[in-house]
Amino acid sequence: MPAPRIALLGGGQLGRMFIENALRYDVEVHVLDPDPRCPCAPIAHRFVQGDLNDTGTVLRFAADLDAVGIEIEHVSVEALARLAEQGKRVIPQADTLRTIKDKGLQKEFYLDHGIPTAGFALLDDGREALAHGALLPAFLKTRTGGYDGKGVMAVDAGTDPQSLFAGPCVLERRVPIAKELAVMVARAADGSTAVYDPVEMVFDPELNLVDRLIAPAREDASVLEAAKALALRVVDAFGGTGLLAVELFLTPEGTLLVNECAPRPHNSGHCTIEACHSSQFDQLLRLLSDRPLGDARSRCPSAMINIIGEGGTGPALLSGAAEVLAVPGTYIHLYGKHETRTGRKMGHLTVLADGMDTLLERVARVKGRLHVRPGELPLETTMHRT
Repeated sequence: MPAPRIALLGGGQLGRMFIENALRYDVEVHVLDPDPRCPCAPIAHRFVQGDLNDTGTVLRFAADLDAVGIEIEHVSVEALARLAEQGKRVIPQADTLRTIKDKGLQKEFYLDHGIPTAGFALLDDGREALAHGALLPAFLKTRTGGYDGKGVMAVDAGTDPQSLFAGPCVLERRVPIAKELAVMVARAADGSTAVYDPVEMVFDPELNLVDRLIAPAREDASVLEAAKALALRVVDAFGGTGLLAVELFLTPEGTLLVNECAPRPHNSGHCTIEACHSSQFDQLLRLLSDRPLGDARSRCPSAMINIIGEGGTGPALLSGAAEVLAVPGTYIHLYGKHETRTGRKMGHLTVLADGMDTLLERVARVKGRLHVRPGELPLETTMHRT
C-alpha cells in the first residue's frame, strides 16, 4: 500500500504517542502546533508552528498531505471540511467535530438520537444557573474550551452567583454515580468497528481529572456488554470514520448514561498501548492509512495512573522511577513537557498483571511513588519499561 503522509493537528502528548506507534510503519507524520517546544516537535517528520484555529494556516499546512487527523478538538472545523472536499481522508469528519466540541450541541445530539444522558438546560450565560432550580444540584459546564476538569463547576441552591461561569454554558443535573466508565471505539469507512473493554475511571476530587484507570472495569459482564453496546450506539449515530472515546455514568441502580465523548485518542485509552493487541493510537493510524482495523482485545488486566505535576511551576524533574520500575509489569510514559505545573499531566504509568488481584496489589505498590516537581534538571524524555 502507498505510504500515506499524515497531517496531525496538535502536538501534545496524544500526538507524541501517535507518532511513537507510527514509527513502526512506513508513514510520515507532519505536525502543526502553536508551541515550538510541544511534545511532538522533536520527533515529527516535519513540525510547523501555527494557529490550529486559523483556517488558512491549517489549509496551507495540509495542502500536500494525504490524510488529516487531530489530537485536540480546538482546531478549525472549516479547514477540515474544505480538506475533505479536496479528497483528503479527514478524521474525524467536520460535522462530528463541530457537534462534539460544543458541549451544548453534543447534549442536544444525544437527546435527538434517543441516547440516554443526564437532564440539562442550555444557558446563554452560566450566571443564570440558579434560576433553574429543578435541575439543582447540578454541574455547570462551559460549552467550549474546557479540558482536564477545567470549565466544570458544581452548583447548588447556595452557590454564590458571582462565582458562576459567564458566557454560554450547559447546566447538567447531578445524577448519583456508582462508577464512571469509558469505552473506546474505532469505526472504519465500511461500518466495521473495534470496541475496547470498558475501563473504570477514578477521579482526583481536588483536580477534577482522572487519577487512575482499571481495565476492564470491575463490573458484571452484563454491565460491560451494555456499556459497549451504548458506546456503539453513539458511534453509529455519528456515523462516518473515526475513533471515539465515550464516557459513561453508571448509576447505583445500574442505569448507563452518556456523559460526553471525544473524537480522538483519549486518556481512558492509554492502557491499550501495552495491554491490547492494537492500541488506540494504532487504530487511528490504520484509519488514517485506510488499513484494516486492529484487534482491540486485551491481553491481560491493566491499570493506568496519571503522573501529575505538583509543587508549582518550573523545569520538570522526575523522582521515584527506580522504585516503580522494580515492580513487575510497569511501564513509564513521559510526555516530554519541559515545564511542569501543579495539576498538569506530565506522563502516565501503566501496570499489567495476569489477574485482577495481582494488578490491584501492584497498583497499591506504585501509587504515589512517582513525582514530577520543579527542579534544576530536565525531565527524562525516554520511555522505560520492565
